[in-house]
Amino acid sequence: MASRKNAGSLHPDAATGTAASASADTAAAPALAWGDVQAYVEDCVQRSFLFLDTLLDRGNDYLEHLEQGTPPLLKFDHTLVLDGKDLPAPCNYALLLLQPPPELPVDPAARPVVVVDPRAGHGPGIGGFKFDSEVGMAMKAGHPVYFVTFRPEPEDGQTLVTVMEAEARFLEEVIRRHPQCAAKPVVIGNCQAGWAMMTLDAVRPELFGPLMMVGAPASYWAGSSTLNPMRYSGATLGGTWLASLAADLGADRFDGASLVENFEKLNPANTFWNKYYNLWAGVDQEAPRFLEFERWWGGFFRMTGAEIEAITENLFVGNKLARGELEVRGKAVSLRDIVAPIVVFASWGDNITPPPQALNWIIDTWGDERAIAAAGRTIIYVLHESVGHLGIFVGGSVALKEHDQLVSSLDVIESLPPGLYEMKLERKDGQQAQRWDALEPGDYTVQYQHRTMDDLRRLNPEGREEESVFSTVSQWSQINAQFYKTWVRPWVRMTATRESANALMRLNPLRMQRQLFSDAHPAASFIRQQAAQARARRVQLDAQHPLKRYEQRMAQKITDELNAWRDQRDARTVRMTRQVFGPNGLGAVLPPREADAEVAQRWAQEELGRYRSAVIGDIANGGFAEAVCRIVIAGMISVGVFERRSLRLARLLAQLPGMHASVSPQTNWVQLLKEQARVTAVAPVEALNALQQMLPDRASRERALALSAAVMMIEPTLANPRSEIIELLIGTLDVDPGKVIALARKLTTAIGESSDEITVDADADDGDDRATAPSRKAPATPRKSTRKAPAAVAKPVKPAKVVKPATAAAKAAPAKRSAAPKKAATTSPRARKPRS
Repeated sequence: MASRKNAGSLHPDAATGTAASASADTAAAPALAWGDVQAYVEDCVQRSFLFLDTLLDRGNDYLEHLEQGTPPLLKFDHTLVLDGKDLPAPCNYALLLLQPPPELPVDPAARPVVVVDPRAGHGPGIGGFKFDSEVGMAMKAGHPVYFVTFRPEPEDGQTLVTVMEAEARFLEEVIRRHPQCAAKPVVIGNCQAGWAMMTLDAVRPELFGPLMMVGAPASYWAGSSTLNPMRYSGATLGGTWLASLAADLGADRFDGASLVENFEKLNPANTFWNKYYNLWAGVDQEAPRFLEFERWWGGFFRMTGAEIEAITENLFVGNKLARGELEVRGKAVSLRDIVAPIVVFASWGDNITPPPQALNWIIDTWGDERAIAAAGRTIIYVLHESVGHLGIFVGGSVALKEHDQLVSSLDVIESLPPGLYEMKLERKDGQQAQRWDALEPGDYTVQYQHRTMDDLRRLNPEGREEESVFSTVSQWSQINAQFYKTWVRPWVRMTATRESANALMRLNPLRMQRQLFSDAHPAASFIRQQAAQARARRVQLDAQHPLKRYEQRMAQKITDELNAWRDQRDARTVRMTRQVFGPNGLGAVLPPREADAEVAQRWAQEELGRYRSAVIGDIANGGFAEAVCRIVIAGMISVGVFERRSLRLARLLAQLPGMHASVSPQTNWVQLLKEQARVTAVAPVEALNALQQMLPDRASRERALALSAAVMMIEPTLANPRSEIIELLIGTLDVDPGKVIALARKLTTAIGESSDEITVDADADDGDDRATAPSRKAPATPRKSTRKAPAAVAKPVKPAKVVKPATAAAKAAPAKRSAAPKKAATTSPRARKPRS
């Protein structure tokens, strides 16, 4: 800093004194601009030693974790239930029962939840890394929670089929341990575990309740050049042969650190700069979080050569799962065989598994959304706007919102009519009470909006044309892999030993940086001493200190430069892939196969025609209950959305006595709703035309319309435009509107219109398709609803009139359902965002 001296002491002359004073002021100006430089330098030195001290802790944690045998990094205590090592075909997987904290007792009647972590290079534990996670939310809801873990070394001869059969055995054990629960377990598959559990679900559907796929890739060629450049790396490397070489050099062991290196290359700014700068800049607060995450990120597990070859050849490059070419024990796996609902959770901030990779399998498997409904299947997807790949599993805000709502909505998910939906969450404003609010406790209201294949196609910013390039890449990969296995592999295996493989493993840079910088480092003692002194004399600077702000600007500039380099690198890779494997390159020699979506669409049209022919002759079969289900489905489809409250309200209404002479307490409304959804999917016009035959008398028609209106929470005055389908049917069925209105009011009053009069357990219906009797106070006068129609719902489509189809063409092409429009943000290309 500039020293301040008395101007008069320099020279007695006044003019000279004045000049000296001006000189001193000029020297002081930079000091004021830069702030307290000495304090900033001292702070930087202290932060540097605390930073190095934290890296020493990271190295110690890594070595300690190795000495402990690399156990799963779970927040919760656990007990071993079943070890895959003891099975007839041994593997390194095991089943754990997690112990919830004392303040969260397990509900004995609740269905079990099984969380399966990915085996993608790291060790297990990310799904239960902290309380605000998938595991924590399931425990909060009272579910017994199981966790599928794995050890760092595979068993000799282990394959993906071995693992799949072990996981099937785990689910059998979970079911056996909960005989009081008729519902099958909810299975959550994270990342790579998502496609693994999806495959098992297709092979053994009787073991599964709802399957939740979180950040899980299932359509590997999908995406765009900006969303996920990782898919182009297989082209630059010539396909899967390099993974086979790495496994052979490892003496039939593939090092998961190689997969982690690929993840880190995706975001060099975070890998080489941001991760460490953020620690250094805020070391006082960041150190615990950094160490907790690095303990998991630095756990590298290995696979057998057979496992990594099956993954790369069949999935990553071959993309065989969605098209039904993946085989297990000689039998093709068809994702259409999955019976229980599937929930897909993806994020636009995920550059490893962006939404197209998580969702396009639906298009390639089913071809038409009506085929999903006609087959009696339910598929739901949830899209997050920004969270990264890891944050989708353990992000605190994600856990408290999406994961919490998914777990608390299991009763609704299984009760939804078959079809394709997007689950939308809307935060309650806390000021304006909505109708039947007690049926949706918590901070969010949930809607299930009808979606079509066109909606999914719009999620692909660049379309799907470029997937033809990857079809050529796959064929080129097969040629290279066959050449390697025939001419190179025998020589590599002759030279590789387990000892040399272990030596190569220890020399991996990701391992070395942790092994070398621990308390065994020669400078560790000095660093520890200086860090202790820094904590004792810590200098605290204001966040707005000029030099700190300058430091942050420089750090951001470095980040921007690294991001620019990454974008240039990725752009070069994309250009090379298109040139080499496009129609003017190898694509002319190895032409791409027919698009899977086109094959699936042809299958869907044939299947819809067959199912339509099967049901059209019996379209008028059924009575009061079937008619109510048809009306409800027609109403919800015209609006484009099912509300979570509606289905829970239907459960209450189903318990009212004297509903109709044909309705008994044993009536399975959920099953009827699903059956009628299948009928209306292929014959929507005929299904409504048949209502007059299904409801032969006026009283039954009025009661059916009133009950349907109540389920859809339509205003008794029928003034709400969302009641359009009811108004239409009032005219076509020739009933008295006044009687319908009066009966609708009577029904809602009977179960308690006011929200404070209803208490419903959201999971009360788990394991039973029949409704559960509500717990309620004495009914009171209905209050006027304050609920507004959701803004994101499409305008209802009102048929001009209900008529019988006149031609065979009308039968072959059923009317399509309307769908709610999407936000513009979800249909346009996204700027790349760094991983969490």
